[in-house]
Amino acid sequence: MGRATHRCESYRAEALVSARMTGTQTGVRIALAAEGSANVATGLPVLDHLITELARTARFKVSLEVAPESTDEAVAAAGRAFGKELTQRLERGAGSGWALVPAAEALASAALEYGAEPRLVTNVDFSGQRVGGLATDVASRFLKELAEGARLNLHVRLLEGTDPQHVLTAIFKAVGAALGQACRPAPAASLDEEVS
Repeated sequence: MGRATHRCESYRAEALVSARMTGTQTGVRIALAAEGSANVATGLPVLDHLITELARTARFKVSLEVAPESTDEAVAAAGRAFGKELTQRLERGAGSGWALVPAAEALASAALEYGAEPRLVTNVDFSGQRVGGLATDVASRFLKELAEGARLNLHVRLLEGTDPQHVLTAIFKAVGAALGQACRPAPAASLDEEVS
């Protein structure tokens, strides 16, 4: 794959959400947990794996099921439903987070803020890559829809990495860790910080 090329794109607790998006049925539940886990069925094994990595590092318990009419619709529906399900947690939580996470030789960072104009800004371009046998850029599409659904200003950077699988895993783990921070209450300031 070589080094990723630069491309900039502006692209409820436990209630079950069903969304009808261009013929695609989606059900998702997300809860905070001490240890992350996921039960994901999008029909796309590579996306199922990446969402599981995101849930694990975010320390979310995730149940996500998509009945798609096409691959593109599955990715869009999964991302948008996942994002919408996070909205209340982001409102009650810190609302922002960041992380720097490795996966083998790959190193990725993610920073996000809730409530801003939704966008995905990234230096990663997988448009010419076949990952998991898919010709479409599954990762960017999912993250773009996630950002729009959750109203996130999401920045993702690949700092190191050449293997597409490791790069994607690092990216989704970094986004998961940042979301985990953003959906939990901000740490209380210590008394010393309040006096200063």
